[in-house]
Amino acid sequence: MANGRRFCFPFRQLESVYFITGTDTGVGKTVLTALLAGFLRARGVNAAALKPVCSGGRADARALRAAMDGALSLDEINPWHFRAPLAPLLAARHERKHLRLAPILSHLHTLKLRFDVLLVEGAGGLLSPLGENFDSGDLLAALGATPLIVAPNRLGAINHVLLTLDALPQNEAGTARVVLMAPPRPDAATRTNASLLAELVRGNRIFTLPWLADVSPAAALSKPAVRRTLGALLGLERERSR
Repeated sequence: MANGRRFCFPFRQLESVYFITGTDTGVGKTVLTALLAGFLRARGVNAAALKPVCSGGRADARALRAAMDGALSLDEINPWHFRAPLAPLLAARHERKHLRLAPILSHLHTLKLRFDVLLVEGAGGLLSPLGENFDSGDLLAALGATPLIVAPNRLGAINHVLLTLDALPQNEAGTARVVLMAPPRPDAATRTNASLLAELVRGNRIFTLPWLADVSPAAALSKPAVRRTLGALLGLERERSR
């Protein structure tokens, strides 16, 4: 089991915890998390996709459960959910609840004993408050996770990505990977964002995916280009030649 260490699979070393955050809400975090879960599990990796905190509905958590073929219950994937479509901190307060960091960490550490890789999706952007005195950045750092930053590949993405990287602690910023998700209607920046970010962010850590919001995870994963991108994102060298 993972227990906070790297694991060596038939491809290459994977991190034990990836944290999927975004430059904003609605940028494609759940799409990417579901794709990664399906991709890894199809290759025999015992991976779990989780969204421990959500507000305004549980559609994202249900999508992750489907990507795992029901390997976990909805309440295991998403133990803390609140009705109001607000930042989780405020949504919890509307229900006279107070969400703390420690119980979330305890839940995730328990699941780390059952799975080789955890894919943990945050709620909203990196600095959106999840609970009392903590946000997604605090949860990411406490987990020692590798950050995957999702951004819409459109005008404005450069600034939003750089601000998100700047908000990360130095160690996490140095390992973070950026995924630019194409919008349904590309603009001029869609064609140039990746190359400019590659100049500004060292280490070949910029990746792009096409518009996939209207495509099922299975259909998306049938595309060789999507599989190659996911493999490269995770450092699985064999996928680059498939």
